[in-house]
Amino acid sequence: MAVKIPMTSAEIRTRYLEYFVNKGHLKVPSSSLVPHNDPTVLLTTAGMQQMIPYFLGYETPPATRLASAQKCFRSTDIDKVGNERTLTFFEMLGNFSVGDYFKREAIGFAWEFLTQVINLPAERLHPTVHPQDDEAPVYWREVAGLPDEAIVRLEDNWWGPPGASGPCGPDSEIYYDRGIEHGCGQADCKPGCDCERFLEIWNLVFMQFYQDLEGLRKPLQKKNIDTGMGLERLALVVQGKESIFDTDMFHSIIDHFASLARTFYGKSVETDTSLRVIADHARALVFLAADGVLPSNEGRGYIFRRVLRRAVRHGKLLGLEKPFLSQAADTVIELMGDHYSELRSRRGLISEVLNLEERKFGQTLNSGLQLLNELLDKLKQHGQTVIAGEEVFKLYDTHGFPVELTQEIAAEQGFTIDTCGFEQAMQRQQERSRAANVFVQAQDDAPLAEILQLVGPTKFLGYDGITGSGKVVGLVVNGEQVESISAPQQALVVLDATPFYAESGGQIGDRGEITAPMGIFQVRDTRRPLKGLIVHYGTLAEGHLRVGDSVQSNVIEQRRQDSMRNHSATHLLHKALRDLIGPQVEQRGSLVEPERLRFDFACPRPLTQSELAQVDEQINRWIRADYPVHTKVTSLQEAMSSGAMALFGEKYDDLVRVVSMGSSIELCGGTHCTSTGQIGLYITVQEASVAAGIRRIEALTGRGAEAYLRRRNSTVEAVATTLQTTPDLLETRVSQLVQDLAQARRQIAQLQHDEALRQAESIARHTQEARGIPVVATTVHAPDDKVLREMGDMVRSKLSKPGVVVLASVLPERVAIQVSIDTALTKHGLHAGKIAALVGERLGGKGGGRPESAQGGGKNKAELGAALDLVAPYVKEHFQQ
Repeated sequence: MAVKIPMTSAEIRTRYLEYFVNKGHLKVPSSSLVPHNDPTVLLTTAGMQQMIPYFLGYETPPATRLASAQKCFRSTDIDKVGNERTLTFFEMLGNFSVGDYFKREAIGFAWEFLTQVINLPAERLHPTVHPQDDEAPVYWREVAGLPDEAIVRLEDNWWGPPGASGPCGPDSEIYYDRGIEHGCGQADCKPGCDCERFLEIWNLVFMQFYQDLEGLRKPLQKKNIDTGMGLERLALVVQGKESIFDTDMFHSIIDHFASLARTFYGKSVETDTSLRVIADHARALVFLAADGVLPSNEGRGYIFRRVLRRAVRHGKLLGLEKPFLSQAADTVIELMGDHYSELRSRRGLISEVLNLEERKFGQTLNSGLQLLNELLDKLKQHGQTVIAGEEVFKLYDTHGFPVELTQEIAAEQGFTIDTCGFEQAMQRQQERSRAANVFVQAQDDAPLAEILQLVGPTKFLGYDGITGSGKVVGLVVNGEQVESISAPQQALVVLDATPFYAESGGQIGDRGEITAPMGIFQVRDTRRPLKGLIVHYGTLAEGHLRVGDSVQSNVIEQRRQDSMRNHSATHLLHKALRDLIGPQVEQRGSLVEPERLRFDFACPRPLTQSELAQVDEQINRWIRADYPVHTKVTSLQEAMSSGAMALFGEKYDDLVRVVSMGSSIELCGGTHCTSTGQIGLYITVQEASVAAGIRRIEALTGRGAEAYLRRRNSTVEAVATTLQTTPDLLETRVSQLVQDLAQARRQIAQLQHDEALRQAESIARHTQEARGIPVVATTVHAPDDKVLREMGDMVRSKLSKPGVVVLASVLPERVAIQVSIDTALTKHGLHAGKIAALVGERLGGKGGGRPESAQGGGKNKAELGAALDLVAPYVKEHFQQ
């Protein structure tokens, strides 16, 4: 007898997508791990992430039914990777409905796919529902034939909203019973138990409510379905493995690394843990690199670096001294490149990034591990269990050893680290770096340092206007001082006085023109590379420019004004946030451009929509009050005594510039409006997290805010025109259309029901008999499976005595089969599921279900007559008196 080969993960993925395509879903490709439409997260963490704009109505979906296999990355449990379940990178299978089908269909699809497409034993599947969801249990009983006691109610079966307000609803999770041997042994062990017996494999989310800022929920007019099923977990179940790392998704990767390390999986707990860490992290790194995530010291680049360093460290534990991660690229690409084609097309980039970063970190790891182990041995001898913050910082600053790696290795040996002491040491180092910054930069910018030493600091004229006269005191081309330049040379120009603002304090540099008697220099950027020296970067557009030339400087006025509006607004924003949330709000960075402003601040939680609205209202009140903007130069001590706000971590001179507008008083060297009224208008467009405890607000003012409102108004006008109404009546019009659509659907359903009833009455009068049992096996006209199922029940109810009904309907892509058998006959050997399987197989497909009701079908329409002819002989053969 041939050994049955388990279904591969690739086959599972393919069957899933094909199944939902056959159910009218559009297959959409996986989006990048770098989310393009969700700035609140660094990486794509769920299959539904690319669907959020559709669910919220911000974008029109390409179809109302969608399905995808989405690559995802989560770093929240990175320290747990190495056990038998936790991953950083994984694939999420999902089917989505944007205002199309809802609970019954979602449950039906899930049950049919699990039991009939990948053939999981129905008795091992256990759904859970929210205790207040009365609909889902009904559908589980009807669709899956489950008794009420088999449906578990769990309070945590609730999803969302993702923020303070938004769509939300109950969900239904499907658990797989791995067997009593995996259980806790408790009599009440069931889905939701913390033991390993019941494994959640699929979550069906029913988005049916909208939760407002007060926490009140009202039913959505357009309900959505969002489901998610981890491919790795499903492969574990289908392939009958003990761990996800035993599935075909990992064993070839693990075998590769085990071979390199001259060991084998299963040798020991320590070996297995390291092999699992490397296998997961290698997959993650390959996909991150393919999507353009490169190692760096911040953001998603730091996540990449952290994952790689952890993998390299576990490689060292296995004895892998030479770079090995780049070799993983080929294994992962061969395993997954057929579905994710970007892996093959970017093979070279992936290998290069992994190889360079691993080599770069290898030497650091060797020396750092040696020093750390020596330190731990010394602490053990003295009976200490805490590593001093200064020691952790020394490993980090002097030897480049990551603090999180120190923490992880220390924890493995029963140690903790002094986190507070580490942060204090880090802050002291930052202060030392700032103090030495001018000297270091002067070494790198020697020509500019010579100019600064010769002519002194640049006089800034920009507080008084956007034009000014000056003299050229320095020209630099390709790192060397020159006496003159000719068009179209690029150069750095230094004047003795300039109205151009140099980038600092978050405000970007000015652009404009410097006009000389014999030439025009186009300034594309202005910076302050050395303290006191303002440098203009750009191109000589025409003529000549010489050291000593007298020039006229002209800043682009509109661009400067837009920047001033945004910069002034950051001061009001800072004040409004502190007034609303508290003094713990501190500015941690900003970006002021003509087009927008960005403001980073310390805050432990997201702001609610209500709080953001209050911030906007307060700022616009201050704008309408038209407070004058005052500036003065004073001593730092006097400024701080007067209550002026200083920026966190910023080092100030003894003399500082104080900017006040209304109740806002800050130290700032930027350019500002002369009164708050000139800001015009303020609108917050986004609030998000950028780091632990750090939030970011992006906003618009003045012309940018006006353009934003015009775009929004234009959208409203266009929608109103399309719906033949006015903007004021748009909400009423949309509500009416939704009601009309619902009524039309009800009418269609009623017509389908009436037609089904008419056909049922006609069919019930024309039956054949087998062993004295009425048998109906015929073709009908039904638009979908639901109507076909209703027709089957109707026909059976109209038979003169208990009988067997098999109805077939030719749909566009397949033939659908519905089998209904009177319950009394199932006790005599007749089984609807077996009849469905018999007919479905003849049609080139499959079938199955419960004894009294089952479904099936196939694509071989030419065999439909022959397939239906199999029903009566089956009844004769299997009916038992």
